[in-house]
Amino acid sequence: MRIEDYALIGDTQSAALIGRNGSIDWLCLPRFDSPSCFARLLGDESNGFWRMAAVGRDTAARRAYLEDSLVLATDWETPTGTVRVVDFMPVRSGNPDLVRMVEGLSGTVEMTTEIRIRFDYGRIVPWARRTGAHLHAVGGPDSVWIHSPVPLRGGDYRHEATFTVAAGERLPFVFTWHPSHQPQPPAIDPLAELGLTVDAWRHWVSRCGYRGPWRDAVVRSLITLKALTYSPTGGIVAAPTTSLPEHLGGVRNWDYRYCWLRDAAMTLDALLRAGYVEEADAWRVWLLRAIAGRPEDHQIMYGVAGERRLPEMTLDWLPGYENSAPVRIGNGAAGQFQLDVYGQVVNALYRARKRGMPRDDYTWSLLVKGAEFLEHNWDRPDEGLWEVRGPRRHFVHSKIMAWLAMDRMTRGAAELGRTGPFGRW
Repeated sequence: MRIEDYALIGDTQSAALIGRNGSIDWLCLPRFDSPSCFARLLGDESNGFWRMAAVGRDTAARRAYLEDSLVLATDWETPTGTVRVVDFMPVRSGNPDLVRMVEGLSGTVEMTTEIRIRFDYGRIVPWARRTGAHLHAVGGPDSVWIHSPVPLRGGDYRHEATFTVAAGERLPFVFTWHPSHQPQPPAIDPLAELGLTVDAWRHWVSRCGYRGPWRDAVVRSLITLKALTYSPTGGIVAAPTTSLPEHLGGVRNWDYRYCWLRDAAMTLDALLRAGYVEEADAWRVWLLRAIAGRPEDHQIMYGVAGERRLPEMTLDWLPGYENSAPVRIGNGAAGQFQLDVYGQVVNALYRARKRGMPRDDYTWSLLVKGAEFLEHNWDRPDEGLWEVRGPRRHFVHSKIMAWLAMDRMTRGAAELGRTGPFGRW
Protein backbone atom coordinates (compact mmCIF):
# COMPACT_ATOMS: atom_id res chain seq x y z
CA MET A 1 0.00 0.00 0.00
CA ARG A 2 1.26 3.49 -0.84
CA ILE A 3 2.48 5.62 2.05
CA GLU A 4 -0.05 8.32 1.13
CA ASP A 5 -2.88 5.78 1.59
CA TYR A 6 -2.29 5.59 5.34
CA ALA A 7 -4.14 7.74 7.88
CA LEU A 8 -2.82 8.65 11.33
CA ILE A 9 -4.52 8.29 14.70
CA GLY A 10 -2.86 8.83 18.07
CA ASP A 11 -3.10 9.85 21.71
CA THR A 12 -0.08 12.26 21.90
CA GLN A 13 2.08 9.44 23.25
CA SER A 14 2.03 7.01 20.35
CA ALA A 15 0.35 6.63 16.96
CA ALA A 16 -1.07 4.07 14.53
CA LEU A 17 -1.21 4.04 10.72
CA ILE A 18 -4.40 2.73 9.08
CA GLY A 19 -4.60 1.90 5.37
CA ARG A 20 -7.51 2.42 3.01
CA ASN A 21 -8.00 -1.34 3.17
CA GLY A 22 -8.92 -1.05 6.87
CA SER A 23 -5.64 -2.50 8.12
CA ILE A 24 -3.59 -1.10 10.98
CA ASP A 25 -0.07 -1.80 9.73
CA TRP A 26 2.01 0.19 12.25
CA LEU A 27 1.61 0.68 15.99
CA CYS A 28 4.27 1.09 18.69
CA LEU A 29 3.31 0.95 22.37
CA PRO A 30 3.49 2.48 24.87
CA ARG A 31 5.61 5.26 23.26
CA PHE A 32 6.38 6.46 19.77
CA ASP A 33 9.83 4.85 19.99
CA SER A 34 8.73 1.57 21.61
CA PRO A 35 8.94 -1.73 19.70
CA SER A 36 5.92 -2.26 17.47
CA CYS A 37 2.89 -4.53 17.93
CA PHE A 38 2.03 -4.30 14.20
CA ALA A 39 4.81 -3.92 11.62
CA ARG A 40 3.37 -4.96 8.25
CA LEU A 41 4.27 -1.45 7.05
CA LEU A 42 7.89 -2.61 6.93
CA GLY A 43 7.28 -6.26 6.11
CA ASP A 44 4.33 -8.50 5.34
CA GLU A 45 1.35 -10.09 7.07
CA SER A 46 3.60 -12.25 9.23
CA ASN A 47 4.95 -9.11 10.92
CA GLY A 48 1.61 -8.10 12.42
CA PHE A 49 -1.52 -6.16 11.44
CA TRP A 50 -5.20 -5.72 12.33
CA ARG A 51 -7.72 -5.49 9.50
CA MET A 52 -11.39 -4.53 9.80
CA ALA A 53 -13.33 -4.45 6.52
CA ALA A 54 -16.49 -5.42 4.65
CA VAL A 55 -16.36 -8.94 3.23
CA GLY A 56 -15.35 -8.87 -0.42
CA ARG A 57 -14.12 -5.26 -0.36
CA ASP A 58 -10.43 -4.40 -0.75
CA THR A 59 -10.78 -0.65 -0.29
CA ALA A 60 -13.18 1.55 1.65
CA ALA A 61 -15.64 3.78 -0.20
CA ARG A 62 -14.53 6.91 1.65
CA ARG A 63 -12.98 8.05 4.89
CA ALA A 64 -12.48 11.30 6.77
CA TYR A 65 -11.67 12.58 10.23
CA LEU A 66 -14.55 13.67 12.41
CA GLU A 67 -14.54 17.45 12.35
CA ASP A 68 -11.65 19.05 14.27
CA SER A 69 -10.42 15.75 15.71
CA LEU A 70 -8.03 12.86 15.19
CA VAL A 71 -10.89 10.34 15.12
CA LEU A 72 -11.03 8.54 11.77
CA ALA A 73 -14.33 7.42 10.18
CA THR A 74 -14.13 4.89 7.32
CA ASP A 75 -17.24 3.94 5.34
CA TRP A 76 -17.68 0.55 3.67
CA GLU A 77 -20.44 0.26 1.05
CA THR A 78 -21.90 -3.04 -0.18
CA PRO A 79 -25.02 -3.98 -2.18
CA THR A 80 -26.76 -4.85 1.12
CA GLY A 81 -25.85 -1.82 3.22
CA THR A 82 -23.25 0.58 4.57
CA VAL A 83 -21.03 0.32 7.65
CA ARG A 84 -18.73 2.85 9.30
CA VAL A 85 -15.61 1.93 11.24
CA VAL A 86 -14.56 4.63 13.72
CA ASP A 87 -10.90 4.34 14.76
CA PHE A 88 -9.33 6.33 17.58
CA MET A 89 -6.91 6.21 20.48
CA PRO A 90 -8.57 7.61 23.63
CA VAL A 91 -6.97 10.36 25.66
CA ARG A 92 -4.66 8.31 27.86
CA SER A 93 -5.27 8.18 31.60
CA GLY A 94 -3.47 4.90 32.27
CA ASN A 95 -2.60 2.17 29.79
CA PRO A 96 -2.86 2.89 26.06
CA ASP A 97 -6.01 1.79 24.22
CA LEU A 98 -7.01 1.59 20.58
CA VAL A 99 -10.70 1.41 19.70
CA ARG A 100 -12.30 0.20 16.45
CA MET A 101 -16.04 0.82 16.62
CA VAL A 102 -18.17 -0.74 13.87
CA GLU A 103 -21.44 1.14 13.26
CA GLY A 104 -24.27 0.01 10.95
CA LEU A 105 -25.50 2.94 8.85
CA SER A 106 -27.98 1.19 6.56
CA GLY A 107 -29.15 -2.31 5.70
CA THR A 108 -26.91 -5.17 6.84
CA VAL A 109 -23.24 -5.72 6.06
CA GLU A 110 -21.08 -8.79 6.53
CA MET A 111 -17.78 -7.74 8.09
CA THR A 112 -14.48 -9.52 8.61
CA THR A 113 -11.64 -8.88 11.02
CA GLU A 114 -8.22 -10.47 11.28
CA ILE A 115 -5.53 -9.69 13.82
CA ARG A 116 -1.95 -10.88 14.05
CA ILE A 117 -0.11 -9.48 17.06
CA ARG A 118 3.66 -9.49 16.64
CA PHE A 119 5.74 -7.85 19.35
CA ASP A 120 9.31 -6.53 18.97
CA TYR A 121 8.98 -5.22 15.41
CA GLY A 122 7.25 -8.29 14.03
CA ARG A 123 9.64 -10.80 15.55
CA ILE A 124 7.84 -12.22 18.63
CA VAL A 125 4.72 -14.35 18.18
CA PRO A 126 2.90 -14.01 21.53
CA TRP A 127 1.19 -16.71 23.54
CA ALA A 128 -2.54 -16.08 23.16
CA ARG A 129 -5.37 -17.50 25.22
CA ARG A 130 -9.01 -16.80 25.88
CA THR A 131 -10.13 -15.34 29.17
CA GLY A 132 -13.90 -15.32 29.15
CA ALA A 133 -15.02 -13.36 26.10
CA HIS A 134 -11.64 -11.70 25.72
CA LEU A 135 -8.30 -12.51 24.11
CA HIS A 136 -5.06 -12.13 26.07
CA ALA A 137 -1.66 -12.17 24.32
CA VAL A 138 1.72 -12.14 26.12
CA GLY A 139 5.25 -12.02 24.77
CA GLY A 140 8.23 -10.93 26.86
CA PRO A 141 7.55 -7.52 28.45
CA ASP A 142 4.41 -6.90 26.37
CA SER A 143 0.84 -7.87 27.10
CA VAL A 144 -2.31 -7.09 25.12
CA TRP A 145 -6.01 -7.57 25.86
CA ILE A 146 -8.53 -7.58 23.03
CA HIS A 147 -12.12 -7.00 24.09
CA SER A 148 -14.24 -8.26 21.21
CA PRO A 149 -18.04 -8.25 20.93
CA VAL A 150 -17.80 -11.29 18.61
CA PRO A 151 -15.88 -14.55 19.15
CA LEU A 152 -12.42 -14.56 17.56
CA ARG A 153 -11.31 -17.86 16.06
CA GLY A 154 -7.68 -18.79 16.57
CA GLY A 155 -5.40 -20.70 14.22
CA ASP A 156 -2.10 -20.38 12.41
CA TYR A 157 -0.94 -17.77 14.95
CA ARG A 158 -3.73 -15.36 14.10
CA HIS A 159 -7.33 -14.62 15.16
CA GLU A 160 -10.25 -13.78 12.93
CA ALA A 161 -14.02 -13.45 12.80
CA THR A 162 -16.85 -12.85 10.37
CA PHE A 163 -19.95 -11.07 11.65
CA THR A 164 -22.99 -9.15 10.45
CA VAL A 165 -23.81 -5.55 11.40
CA ALA A 166 -27.28 -4.12 10.97
CA ALA A 167 -28.34 -0.48 10.77
CA GLY A 168 -28.22 1.13 14.21
CA GLU A 169 -25.87 -1.47 15.73
CA ARG A 170 -22.54 -0.55 17.36
CA LEU A 171 -19.87 -3.16 17.96
CA PRO A 172 -16.75 -1.83 19.77
CA PHE A 173 -13.42 -3.68 19.59
CA VAL A 174 -10.83 -2.51 22.16
CA PHE A 175 -7.09 -3.23 22.04
CA THR A 176 -5.31 -2.47 25.35
CA TRP A 177 -1.56 -2.74 26.02
CA HIS A 178 0.12 -3.03 29.41
CA PRO A 179 3.42 -4.37 30.82
CA SER A 180 3.17 -8.14 31.07
CA HIS A 181 4.22 -8.18 34.74
CA GLN A 182 1.23 -6.07 35.74
CA PRO A 183 -2.36 -7.26 36.30
CA GLN A 184 -5.09 -6.85 33.73
CA PRO A 185 -6.07 -3.17 33.48
CA PRO A 186 -9.70 -2.13 33.96
CA ALA A 187 -11.78 -2.13 30.79
CA ILE A 188 -12.77 1.23 29.31
CA ASP A 189 -16.21 2.31 28.13
CA PRO A 190 -15.48 2.76 24.40
CA LEU A 191 -18.57 4.84 23.64
CA ALA A 192 -17.85 7.24 26.50
CA GLU A 193 -14.19 7.43 25.45
CA LEU A 194 -15.22 8.32 21.92
CA GLY A 195 -17.13 11.35 23.18
CA LEU A 196 -14.30 12.38 25.51
CA THR A 197 -11.69 12.03 22.76
CA VAL A 198 -13.65 14.09 20.24
CA ASP A 199 -14.34 16.76 22.87
CA ALA A 200 -10.66 16.91 23.87
CA TRP A 201 -9.48 17.48 20.29
CA ARG A 202 -12.18 20.06 19.58
CA HIS A 203 -11.37 21.92 22.77
CA TRP A 204 -7.72 22.06 21.69
CA VAL A 205 -8.67 23.27 18.22
CA SER A 206 -10.89 25.98 19.73
CA ARG A 207 -7.71 27.71 20.94
CA CYS A 208 -6.47 28.15 17.37
CA GLY A 209 -5.88 31.78 16.50
CA TYR A 210 -5.83 31.34 12.72
CA ARG A 211 -8.75 33.04 10.98
CA GLY A 212 -7.70 32.93 7.33
CA PRO A 213 -9.30 31.37 4.24
CA TRP A 214 -7.54 27.99 4.58
CA ARG A 215 -8.91 27.19 8.01
CA ASP A 216 -9.61 23.47 7.43
CA ALA A 217 -6.17 22.74 5.98
CA VAL A 218 -4.39 24.71 8.69
CA VAL A 219 -6.32 23.05 11.51
CA ARG A 220 -5.72 19.57 10.06
CA SER A 221 -1.99 20.32 9.89
CA LEU A 222 -1.96 21.64 13.46
CA ILE A 223 -3.76 18.53 14.73
CA THR A 224 -1.12 16.38 13.05
CA LEU A 225 1.69 18.37 14.66
CA LYS A 226 -0.02 18.12 18.04
CA ALA A 227 -0.33 14.35 17.53
CA LEU A 228 3.48 14.18 17.24
CA THR A 229 3.90 15.79 20.67
CA TYR A 230 4.78 13.44 23.51
CA SER A 231 2.46 14.97 26.09
CA PRO A 232 4.13 13.64 29.31
CA THR A 233 7.33 15.59 28.57
CA GLY A 234 6.60 18.16 25.85
CA GLY A 235 9.06 16.58 23.39
CA ILE A 236 8.07 16.58 19.71
CA VAL A 237 9.00 13.68 17.42
CA ALA A 238 9.86 14.22 13.78
CA ALA A 239 7.62 11.31 12.70
CA PRO A 240 5.88 8.28 14.22
CA THR A 241 7.66 5.84 11.87
CA THR A 242 11.06 4.40 11.10
CA SER A 243 12.78 3.40 7.87
CA LEU A 244 10.31 4.73 5.32
CA PRO A 245 12.70 5.28 2.38
CA GLU A 246 13.64 8.55 0.75
CA HIS A 247 13.04 6.68 -2.53
CA LEU A 248 11.85 3.13 -3.20
CA GLY A 249 14.67 0.64 -3.09
CA GLY A 250 17.03 3.14 -1.46
CA VAL A 251 19.11 2.62 1.67
CA ARG A 252 18.65 6.04 3.31
CA ASN A 253 16.04 4.68 5.69
CA TRP A 254 16.23 6.32 9.10
CA ASP A 255 14.39 6.19 12.40
CA TYR A 256 12.54 9.47 12.88
CA ARG A 257 10.73 8.67 16.15
CA TYR A 258 12.97 11.06 18.09
CA CYS A 259 13.07 14.74 18.92
CA TRP A 260 15.26 16.72 16.53
CA LEU A 261 15.83 20.21 17.90
CA ARG A 262 15.69 21.60 14.37
CA ASP A 263 12.40 19.94 13.45
CA ALA A 264 10.84 20.80 16.80
CA ALA A 265 11.82 24.44 16.38
CA MET A 266 9.99 24.57 13.05
CA THR A 267 6.96 22.81 14.56
CA LEU A 268 6.90 25.30 17.42
CA ASP A 269 6.97 28.19 15.00
CA ALA A 270 3.84 26.84 13.30
CA LEU A 271 2.08 26.24 16.63
CA LEU A 272 3.02 29.68 17.93
CA ARG A 273 1.69 31.38 14.82
CA ALA A 274 -1.65 29.74 15.62
CA GLY A 275 -1.56 30.88 19.26
CA TYR A 276 -0.41 27.67 20.99
CA VAL A 277 1.98 29.19 23.53
CA GLU A 278 1.46 26.38 26.08
CA GLU A 279 3.00 23.84 23.71
CA ALA A 280 6.01 26.10 23.22
CA ASP A 281 6.50 26.45 26.96
CA ALA A 282 6.20 22.69 27.46
CA TRP A 283 8.86 22.14 24.79
CA ARG A 284 11.11 24.75 26.39
CA VAL A 285 10.95 22.87 29.71
CA TRP A 286 11.66 19.60 27.88
CA LEU A 287 14.59 21.24 26.12
CA LEU A 288 16.13 22.53 29.33
CA ARG A 289 16.06 19.04 30.82
CA ALA A 290 17.37 17.40 27.66
CA ILE A 291 20.37 19.69 27.08
CA ALA A 292 21.25 20.26 30.75
CA GLY A 293 25.03 19.96 31.13
CA ARG A 294 28.00 21.18 29.13
CA PRO A 295 27.15 22.97 25.85
CA GLU A 296 29.77 20.91 24.00
CA ASP A 297 27.69 17.83 24.86
CA HIS A 298 24.52 19.14 23.24
CA GLN A 299 23.00 16.76 20.69
CA ILE A 300 20.96 17.42 17.58
CA MET A 301 18.26 14.99 18.78
CA TYR A 302 17.04 13.26 21.93
CA GLY A 303 14.51 10.64 22.96
CA VAL A 304 10.99 11.72 23.88
CA ALA A 305 11.96 11.92 27.56
CA GLY A 306 15.35 13.49 26.82
CA GLU A 307 17.34 10.25 26.38
CA ARG A 308 20.75 10.78 24.80
CA ARG A 309 21.79 7.24 23.89
CA LEU A 310 19.95 6.29 20.68
CA PRO A 311 22.07 3.39 19.40
CA GLU A 312 21.41 2.50 15.78
CA MET A 313 20.85 -1.10 14.72
CA THR A 314 19.45 -3.00 11.75
CA LEU A 315 16.43 -5.33 11.92
CA ASP A 316 17.46 -8.01 9.44
CA TRP A 317 14.18 -9.94 9.67
CA LEU A 318 12.18 -7.09 8.12
CA PRO A 319 12.48 -6.60 4.33
CA GLY A 320 11.52 -2.92 4.52
CA TYR A 321 8.79 -0.86 2.91
CA GLU A 322 8.49 -2.06 -0.72
CA ASN A 323 11.70 -4.05 -0.08
CA SER A 324 13.65 -0.90 0.76
CA ALA A 325 16.19 -2.35 3.17
CA PRO A 326 17.72 -1.94 5.65
CA VAL A 327 15.19 -1.33 8.41
CA ARG A 328 16.85 0.64 11.19
CA ILE A 329 15.91 1.58 14.73
CA GLY A 330 17.86 4.11 16.74
CA ASN A 331 19.74 6.86 14.95
CA GLY A 332 23.52 7.22 14.72
CA ALA A 333 23.14 10.88 13.75
CA ALA A 334 22.55 11.62 17.44
CA GLY A 335 26.32 11.84 17.79
CA GLN A 336 26.85 14.29 14.93
CA PHE A 337 28.00 17.90 15.23
CA GLN A 338 25.58 20.27 13.50
CA LEU A 339 26.11 23.99 13.97
CA ASP A 340 22.71 25.03 12.67
CA VAL A 341 20.94 23.49 15.69
CA TYR A 342 22.16 26.31 17.94
CA GLY A 343 20.59 28.91 15.68
CA GLN A 344 17.35 26.96 15.41
CA VAL A 345 17.00 26.66 19.19
CA VAL A 346 17.88 30.26 20.01
CA ASN A 347 15.60 31.56 17.27
CA ALA A 348 12.70 29.32 18.36
CA LEU A 349 12.94 30.51 21.96
CA TYR A 350 13.31 34.12 20.84
CA ARG A 351 10.17 33.91 18.70
CA ALA A 352 8.30 32.07 21.45
CA ARG A 353 9.04 34.84 23.93
CA LYS A 354 7.96 37.47 21.40
CA ARG A 355 4.65 35.62 21.09
CA GLY A 356 3.98 35.49 24.82
CA MET A 357 6.06 32.71 26.38
CA PRO A 358 7.21 33.87 29.85
CA ARG A 359 10.86 34.89 30.25
CA ASP A 360 13.01 32.62 32.36
CA ASP A 361 16.45 33.23 33.95
CA TYR A 362 17.46 29.58 33.76
CA THR A 363 16.75 29.49 30.03
CA TRP A 364 18.86 32.59 29.50
CA SER A 365 21.83 31.20 31.42
CA LEU A 366 21.83 28.04 29.28
CA LEU A 367 21.63 30.10 26.09
CA VAL A 368 24.59 32.19 27.21
CA LYS A 369 26.65 29.05 27.74
CA GLY A 370 25.66 27.87 24.29
CA ALA A 371 26.66 31.21 22.78
CA GLU A 372 30.06 31.04 24.48
CA PHE A 373 30.60 27.59 22.97
CA LEU A 374 29.46 28.75 19.52
CA GLU A 375 31.76 31.77 19.68
CA HIS A 376 34.79 29.46 19.66
CA ASN A 377 33.44 26.70 17.41
CA TRP A 378 31.37 28.36 14.66
CA ASP A 379 34.18 27.99 12.14
CA ARG A 380 34.52 24.20 12.53
CA PRO A 381 33.32 21.86 9.77
CA ASP A 382 30.22 19.83 10.65
CA GLU A 383 27.81 17.22 9.31
CA GLY A 384 25.31 19.95 8.54
CA LEU A 385 21.58 20.02 7.87
CA TRP A 386 21.89 16.99 5.58
CA GLU A 387 23.49 14.80 8.29
CA VAL A 388 26.13 13.51 5.90
CA ARG A 389 27.74 10.25 6.96
CA GLY A 390 31.24 11.04 5.83
CA PRO A 391 33.99 13.60 6.48
CA ARG A 392 32.79 16.84 8.06
CA ARG A 393 32.56 19.83 5.72
CA HIS A 394 31.90 23.55 5.77
CA PHE A 395 28.25 24.31 4.92
CA VAL A 396 26.96 27.81 4.21
CA HIS A 397 23.69 26.95 5.96
CA SER A 398 25.56 26.04 9.16
CA LYS A 399 27.43 29.35 9.21
CA ILE A 400 24.28 31.36 8.58
CA MET A 401 22.49 29.63 11.44
CA ALA A 402 25.46 30.27 13.74
CA TRP A 403 25.14 33.94 12.82
CA LEU A 404 21.41 33.75 13.53
CA ALA A 405 22.09 32.41 17.04
CA MET A 406 24.33 35.38 17.86
CA ASP A 407 21.92 37.85 16.27
CA ARG A 408 19.01 36.58 18.35
CA MET A 409 21.14 36.52 21.50
CA THR A 410 22.11 40.18 21.11
CA ARG A 411 18.59 41.25 20.13
CA GLY A 412 17.06 39.33 23.01
CA ALA A 413 19.54 40.71 25.51
CA ALA A 414 18.81 44.27 24.43
CA GLU A 415 15.06 43.75 24.64
CA LEU A 416 15.26 42.11 28.07
CA GLY A 417 17.88 44.43 29.54
CA ARG A 418 20.41 41.62 29.92
CA THR A 419 24.15 42.05 30.01
CA GLY A 420 26.70 40.16 27.95
CA PRO A 421 29.72 40.44 25.61
CA PHE A 422 27.62 41.88 22.81
CA GLY A 423 30.51 43.53 20.97
CA ARG A 424 32.45 40.28 20.83
CA TRP A 425 29.43 38.27 19.75
